[in-house]
Amino acid sequence: MKSLYYRVFLITLAVIFASSMLGLLASNIYYHTKLKPYNDKKLVSIAEQMKDFVEFNPEGMERYLRNAASLGYEIYVTDGQEESHFYGGGFREQDLDNQDIRFVLSGGTYHGVAQFPNKPFITGFFENRLSNTVGVPFQTSGKTYALFMRPDVLLQFGELRTFFALVLSLTIIISILFFLMSTRYIVKPITRLTEATKRLAQGNYNLRLKTGRRDEIGQLAGHFMTMGRELERVDLARQQFVSNVSHEIQSPLTSIQGFAKVLAQGNLPEEERLQYASIIETESRHLSMLSKQLLLLSTLEQGEEALNKKRFYLRGQIRQAAGMLQWQLEEKELLLKLSVPESISVQGDEVLLMQVWTNLLSNAANHIPPGRSIEVHAEETQSCIRVVISDTGEGIAPEHLPFLFDRFYRVDRARERASGRTGLGLAIVKKIVQLHEGNVEVSSSPGVGTRFTVTLPKL
Repeated sequence: MKSLYYRVFLITLAVIFASSMLGLLASNIYYHTKLKPYNDKKLVSIAEQMKDFVEFNPEGMERYLRNAASLGYEIYVTDGQEESHFYGGGFREQDLDNQDIRFVLSGGTYHGVAQFPNKPFITGFFENRLSNTVGVPFQTSGKTYALFMRPDVLLQFGELRTFFALVLSLTIIISILFFLMSTRYIVKPITRLTEATKRLAQGNYNLRLKTGRRDEIGQLAGHFMTMGRELERVDLARQQFVSNVSHEIQSPLTSIQGFAKVLAQGNLPEEERLQYASIIETESRHLSMLSKQLLLLSTLEQGEEALNKKRFYLRGQIRQAAGMLQWQLEEKELLLKLSVPESISVQGDEVLLMQVWTNLLSNAANHIPPGRSIEVHAEETQSCIRVVISDTGEGIAPEHLPFLFDRFYRVDRARERASGRTGLGLAIVKKIVQLHEGNVEVSSSPGVGTRFTVTLPKL
């Protein structure tokens, strides 16, 4: 397989060749449509001047025509019968039709330059044919002759043509050399990126690439290093996630196995037996909840394909979520304030958004002391819908706030573990809100309370 270096080089050569052909074609079209009629008219005018001079000074005709030929013209004089003379360089092809000669001898003007056939890549100006001339009649010594003439391009532009040919050749050669060097300059960082990709595939995320360039290659290298760091973070998070899941599963399994072994002894008092059976039930419920939330997270990872969007009113859904927690609110004597206008409607997955409000309200009810209050406030702006769930609890220390939405993160690990909570609730909330192209933020002041703000776009 050809490397990118040779591909770029070959494409460059192809572009040079194609550009040259298109340039030649365009120039030739311009010559045939614009310059050829003008050139024919100019040559006829010069031929008429030659005719006037020869007719006025017949004895000097030979010398005059030879001098004119030496100045850069090819001339053919004939009487249409036996007498024919060439002056200057010879024509490459003597393809003049006898009918054209008779036409000029009868008094007509021959426009061979203007009538030269149009060909895509052949400029008539350089076609040294006898048919590619202009012809006028003249009389001398009582006899009629036909004079055909055209520029001697080789004589007029020989050195200049060589000069331009040399300039063009050197331009092409030097351009190719510069293209070789510039192509290597372009391809080399891509080669480095290819090597970095191989190292990345092997699990080496510690990449160092030159990002000093300000062009697209430099930006690509910078983004590639960012991607490497992000992949490293994701890999570490995956390992941490596997470790956390293993720990979350292993702890209740160990408890279940231990207490089941004790229950199997059969000589336990009834009170202890019921206590151990209750612990086994609690741990089993914890495992069931953990598996359900892990399954939900896995489903959410599928992206928007997992959403079943429809429009519904927000107030009714939040009241329903609050109703599901009524027993918990009453048990702790918590006051719930709802400030949600009836007119606010949301376009989203009703089941998943119910999970958001339930998790946030349950989280607040579990963490604030008895007798405190929870407030839900919603407002609608021109671009979004904002829902704020705040409580008057003890608040959260600032060092914990950046990690609240991480999976299995717990502020008070002992208390949370004893409550049977999995530490996945806020991670699920964040994922659901992100799938709805929204955002969730948290702010808290110790001793004052905690405030969760969910922002959803208006669709």
